[in-house]
Amino acid sequence: MVRIATFNVNGIRAAQRRGFEKWLTSRDCDVVALQEVRCPVAALPDGVFGSYHVTYDSGQLAGRNGVAVLTRHAPTAVRSWGAGVLVRAPGDGHVELREHEERGSLARELRAFADEGRYVEVDLAQQPLTVACLYLPKGGLPAHLQDPKRMRETPDGGVKYQRKMDFLAGFARHLRSARRTAAAQGREFLLMGDLNIAHTPTDVNNWRRQQKTEGFLPEERAWLDEVIGPRTLIDVVRQLHPDAQGPYSWWSWMGQSFAKDVGWRIDYQLATPALAKSATSAGVDRDPSREERISDHAPVVVDYAFPTA
Repeated sequence: MVRIATFNVNGIRAAQRRGFEKWLTSRDCDVVALQEVRCPVAALPDGVFGSYHVTYDSGQLAGRNGVAVLTRHAPTAVRSWGAGVLVRAPGDGHVELREHEERGSLARELRAFADEGRYVEVDLAQQPLTVACLYLPKGGLPAHLQDPKRMRETPDGGVKYQRKMDFLAGFARHLRSARRTAAAQGREFLLMGDLNIAHTPTDVNNWRRQQKTEGFLPEERAWLDEVIGPRTLIDVVRQLHPDAQGPYSWWSWMGQSFAKDVGWRIDYQLATPALAKSATSAGVDRDPSREERISDHAPVVVDYAFPTA
C-alpha cells in the first residue's frame, strides 16, 4: 500500500505553527505534495519536513506560490519549470540543482509562469510512478462579469481571467506530454494539487449561486472535462465517492464557512487508469474546528494498492 497526500499549506511557516509537523508525522504518508509553501529556501523551518526527502521549487515571487514533493526515498529524477530546484535529503543542508524542463520546451503560454514556483515533477524510486505537483492560478472574472459593487478587488478588465485561461491552454498540452512520457517509460502518472477549479455541482456548496464565480465558470469546468477521462486521468476521490457532496477541501477563513461546511473541492489527485483502479480509500483530513485549522485547505489523502518497482 502506498499512501499519498496533497496539501495546500498556505505558507509553511504559518502551517508549522498550527501543527503541520504533527499531521505529517501522524499521517505517515509515502508521498506528500505541497502547494503555497511560500518560503525562500534559506528560510525553510528546521525539521519541518521530518524524515522526508524534499524536492522544492520556491519560485521567484517573494511570499507567493512554491510547490514541493516529499518522498520517503530520494527520487530518481526531478523536473521543474524554473532555473533550479532544491533537492535535499533529511537533515541535509545541501542544495542540489537537478534536471528541469528547458524553458524553450515549455508550451508558449506557460513561459510567463516558469519562475513562479507552480509545478514540480518527480519519478519515484520505489514505484513505477511519476508524481507531479501543481498550483494552478486562481484567476478572476471575465470583464463582462465584473461588477464593482459586488467585488472585493478592483476590477481589472479580465486580466487575471485571461491569464488563467492562457495557463490552462498551455498546461493541457504539457500535461498530455508528461503523461505520455511517463507511459513510454513504463510509469503511471499522478497529478496532484490545488487546481482552483470546482468541477461539478457536487464539488461546491450552493452551486447555482457560484456559476458566475471564478473557479466555477463554465469554461474552467469544461477544461477539467477535457483533462479528465477514463483513458487519460481519473479523479480518484470522485471515483471512490461518486455521489457524495464534496468532500470539500477548502473553506474561507471568513464567517462560519468552516463550521457550516460551506466549502469547495478544488484539491485533486488525478491518476492514470491503472493507478486509479488500485485506490482503496480516499478522503479529506478536515480539522476538528476552525481554531485548529492548519490551513484554509485540508489534506486530500489516498491509499493505493500499488506495487513497488
